[in-house]
Amino acid sequence: MKHHAFFRRSLAGTTMLCAAVAMAFSLASLPQSAEAASADSAATSVSAFGGMDGLIAAAKKEGELNVIALPPDWANYGEMIKAFQTKYGIKVNSAQPDADSQDELNAAKRLQGQNRAPDVFDLGVNVALSAVPTFAPYKVAGWDDIADNLKDPNGAWFADYGGYASIGYDAKQVPAITSVADLLKPEFKGKVALNGNPTRASAGFHGVMMAALANGGSADDIAPGVDFFKKLHQSGNMLPVDPTPATIASGQTPVVIDWEYLNLAQSKTLKGSIDWKVVVPPGGPVGAYYVQAINKDAPHPAAARLWEEFLYSDEGQNIWLQGFARPVRLDAMTKAGTVDKTAVGQLPQVEGKPVVLTQDQLKKAQDYLKEHWDQAVQ
Repeated sequence: MKHHAFFRRSLAGTTMLCAAVAMAFSLASLPQSAEAASADSAATSVSAFGGMDGLIAAAKKEGELNVIALPPDWANYGEMIKAFQTKYGIKVNSAQPDADSQDELNAAKRLQGQNRAPDVFDLGVNVALSAVPTFAPYKVAGWDDIADNLKDPNGAWFADYGGYASIGYDAKQVPAITSVADLLKPEFKGKVALNGNPTRASAGFHGVMMAALANGGSADDIAPGVDFFKKLHQSGNMLPVDPTPATIASGQTPVVIDWEYLNLAQSKTLKGSIDWKVVVPPGGPVGAYYVQAINKDAPHPAAARLWEEFLYSDEGQNIWLQGFARPVRLDAMTKAGTVDKTAVGQLPQVEGKPVVLTQDQLKKAQDYLKEHWDQAVQ
């Protein structure tokens, strides 16, 4: 399962959240001429191509797009890729679907200058903020719909979709879960899995922050969350297994701490075979956005920019929404009447004021985890 390292934004509609964001990137290409490649790689908006028709023509000329770390069952990316290919006739090469954000950056560096290098990345903020110089600034057509605190002012990165930390569980294997504290009960021995190492995976990080808020912590204090997982480990309730759709379907991981949109997708997929329930613990839901960015060395720079335009179009935003993720333009689309109302109605309601970490709070928590996490769960 994808383990994007770190954070996001505030969600719109009835249940929304705000958070920090990070980036994604793309790598430069082998186009028809050095001049064309340079011009496309320097484009900071669709106007550089003379409008959408020009951008589409340039992207079709490249003919391919390289993406990385986009599992088909993550935020409806399978449908997103299919829709893009069908709409534009551009082949999407999807590499390392289960990679995390740091893996994405590593791949970009390793493959720099090669036609196989990733063009775009979908990242968590902690990783993204460490690599801003490697991104190509670009502002999508829907730029003004993205809150200022959810984007780099120069266009290096911008929030895309987000959600809340949640607990998913097999209702036939474990008792009903109503709080984080329930996970320490004897009935959960050897049954609780966290999606990803919290020192490098956004879902894992926010799972620990969720536990911190439930145990007297705050956005400034993640320590109670680490203490909670230490107890979970010592009690034998914590599973040393990275949860995936396969481990959930097989019953190997009957309780999974993960993003709500991933747990909700499992409920839909497993309907009729497993009664997969999802709860966002009340009292202080914690959420975040992932972010997009374009690598300054993208092998297909025009296709990279067309991909971003598609993601932030009403069509692309609704595809994320249909995958239970909360797109960053949700508020604007709701006001404009272009949102998929059926998809909005499938989002769970949450109780309490959403907790949103600032970049300073994120860094502080990250530093604490790097120093204390491994010791707590070994």
